[in-house]
Amino acid sequence: MATAPEKLLLRLEWKVVRRLDGRLQGAHRTTYRGSGIDFTGLRAYMEGDDARHIDWNVTARLDVPHMRVFTEDRELTVWLVLDRSASMAAGRPGRAKHDVLAELALVLTRLFGRGGNRVGALLYDTGMLRVVPPGTSRRHALRIAAELDRTAERASGGRRGGGATTDLAEMLDAAGRLARRRALILVLSDFIGEGDWERSLQRLARRHEVVALRIVDTADDVLPEAGLIVVEDAETGEQLVVDSADPLLRVRLREAVATREAGLTAGMRRAGVPVHRVETERDLAETLVEVVAKTRDRRS
Repeated sequence: MATAPEKLLLRLEWKVVRRLDGRLQGAHRTTYRGSGIDFTGLRAYMEGDDARHIDWNVTARLDVPHMRVFTEDRELTVWLVLDRSASMAAGRPGRAKHDVLAELALVLTRLFGRGGNRVGALLYDTGMLRVVPPGTSRRHALRIAAELDRTAERASGGRRGGGATTDLAEMLDAAGRLARRRALILVLSDFIGEGDWERSLQRLARRHEVVALRIVDTADDVLPEAGLIVVEDAETGEQLVVDSADPLLRVRLREAVATREAGLTAGMRRAGVPVHRVETERDLAETLVEVVAKTRDRRS
């Protein structure tokens, strides 16, 4: 009988991976920005070519623009930084943020692995760190799936009331300590937490290519109008009774959300890290197609 991770991977391979296979490699052809390529020859310039690769000496001698042609080292080492903190449990059953994170992690592992790239995972929660070393096989994807399954109960609220929030800086610093050679680092998180994460992100981005995949749910930002309700801090478990219909409360919530969004956007921009929004209610394949398209636009 197939295990839960095997069933999940089979479903994702059928519904998502086969729709995206081949697209991801074009968006991240190499993380080495020129150091992992070999010169193979020259060819005539064609419209749309990157002018930075024009061989000006040959162009001047022949009076016709010529391009230097390279063979790229396409193999990547990819690290998935997976936020397994309590706030990732927000959302409806089966489509909470940690469910979408698990699906996204497996899809990325299979897509990059099928291209011959090595994918490792760092599963982070406050006070807990699990590492799956890089690998390429389908069995390796199942190993990451098993680790995600193992941490799901804790991420769903197995330790309420701990009083600690996610230290985003420590999560990013842990990724930096783990990835010793230059790599593509994909951070999958809702980015709800504390710590001077911007400085840590800048350090990480100086050594690696970093992309943030921010997983969001409407529960993060919207308070339903249902009279007196109990609200709970997803990170600490602290509870408070509030009047959800209170206009002042709703205004303050919108202001807090806007401030958080502005701070996140500005911090990512200063670090030079692209951030993509992954909504729990959206089709995962469609979201990844948009991510690839935006990545290509950014590189062009």
